[in-house]
Amino acid sequence: MTFNTSETWKWKTWEISWSLSKKSTCENNINILLIHGFGASKKHWRHNQDFLGTIFNCYAIDLLGFGESSQPSAVLNYEPFKKNSIKYSFDLWSNQISTFCSEVIKSPVYLIGNSIGGVIALKAAEILKNNCKGVILIDCAQRTMDDKRLKKSDILMNLLRPILKTLVRQRIISNTLFTRAANRKVIKKILEQAYPSGKNIDEELIEILYQPSKRINSKEAFRGFINLFDDYLATDLFDKIGTPIQLIWGEKDPWESLSEAKEWKKKFKNIKRLDIVKGAGHCPHDEEPEQTNKLIYEFLQETK
Repeated sequence: MTFNTSETWKWKTWEISWSLSKKSTCENNINILLIHGFGASKKHWRHNQDFLGTIFNCYAIDLLGFGESSQPSAVLNYEPFKKNSIKYSFDLWSNQISTFCSEVIKSPVYLIGNSIGGVIALKAAEILKNNCKGVILIDCAQRTMDDKRLKKSDILMNLLRPILKTLVRQRIISNTLFTRAANRKVIKKILEQAYPSGKNIDEELIEILYQPSKRINSKEAFRGFINLFDDYLATDLFDKIGTPIQLIWGEKDPWESLSEAKEWKKKFKNIKRLDIVKGAGHCPHDEEPEQTNKLIYEFLQETK
């Protein structure tokens, strides 16, 4: 597969990699920005950007710390600031997205996010206000390890949690965890969980996930993210945005509960659709792209 040419946008002191699909075949004013999940990159939209780009102006972006974007060192709350370091957080990434929309796209946009990209899309939509026309969440991260989700009745987790937090703060621990995960065999095993049907697990996908992990500072965003124990939940953000929301969910997602997504649909009025992709897992946009692209297209037509 030939990927769209990467462009570079200067954000603060960092370089952000992004791409734009070839011009659509019909004249339109609809802009889409694709936001990847944890450990992925703009190339994870390999089966979506060009299809959507034949109809709309379709952008994809690498979040700071991932893909081909700059990878500043992670600094945690209790650590002193150092040059070329940053506190990775949903505020950081959503400000990256909202500023990109303002400075590069320069017109109203639909935000589409997978996994943690969904939470980022929601927060960016809050910042963009009327300049965001809609949000599509594909298996949005439910962040079950966040402190706000811990139940008082969960005695064992309450006891173990301080120990877990202390361990993952240590760079030697986070680096070891990252190094063990960042090899092709482990990546393939993780993909076999994430893509239960096995569709589209190919060498190209493995390389999309593996190659960025070989960059010098690739461990840093991992360290920053696994230390986010108190940040936004999707449910904190739904009522703060006025735009329509679509949920697309893999029926067999092993990590993000479909039943919880169904509860979201019942509870929040601005969630207009919950579309379930049968047999798919955490990344239906890549596992079942034809069906997912169709669902995205339908939502965009309904809300444009």
